[in-house]
Amino acid sequence: MTTRELSLTALPGIPDVRPGDDLAALILEALKRIDKQLQYGDAIVVAQKIVSKAEGRRVRLADVIPSPEAVKLATAAHKDPRQMELVLRESREVLRVRPGVVVVEDRRGLVLANAGIDASNVTNSGDTLLLLPEDPDASAVRLREALRKKSGVAPAVLVVDSLGRAWRLGTVGVAIGVAGMEALLDLRGRPDMNGRPLQTSELGQADELAAGASLVMGQSDERCPVVLARGLDFGGEGKAADLLRPRTLDMFR
Repeated sequence: MTTRELSLTALPGIPDVRPGDDLAALILEALKRIDKQLQYGDAIVVAQKIVSKAEGRRVRLADVIPSPEAVKLATAAHKDPRQMELVLRESREVLRVRPGVVVVEDRRGLVLANAGIDASNVTNSGDTLLLLPEDPDASAVRLREALRKKSGVAPAVLVVDSLGRAWRLGTVGVAIGVAGMEALLDLRGRPDMNGRPLQTSELGQADELAAGASLVMGQSDERCPVVLARGLDFGGEGKAADLLRPRTLDMFR
């Protein structure tokens, strides 16, 4: 009998990240504080916010001039026109609008509320918003390479955010950037326990790992934006873009 086990460890002591900070160095210092080192097959899961902060993706509302389209959208959504201007800049298409929420397909192909832009855990004043990384998959690749250079080990890296779902309540951790592992694991053709080949099974394993890591990260004041995942020998090559459902298969739009 084979025992499968996954451990998820939130790394303590990650400071408030600022533009230009070396995330790889901060992660390795946090691992050292708990007497751990990266091992082959590990995965490092990082919250989108610290990646965006390190990449300088903060925007001051005072610097944003809303367009007429943004003003119209803000009226329908009961939101700040300057925030709606940022949403429009970050989006390919506005899909749904109701008071309090604007659902878009963003420039990365993600379908999410307000283009992933928010002010939580950014500043105390609320006058600064944080945008998603320009290219989360590329961010994951860069962080993985930086960890390899500094430690000699290249773990899988996931950049995760909390997104809502069209058919269920509650947000769930989702991988928006992936490097060093298969994001979408195609199990079609493999035998089930009775030897029958699987016909339709595709596993969104990057999202499953993201959801588990989000549980130990927390969502408010826990200050645990990095998680070490160990035990399942993560490997392979994939990207979060592999998880995006093609429009032709999208039954909700």
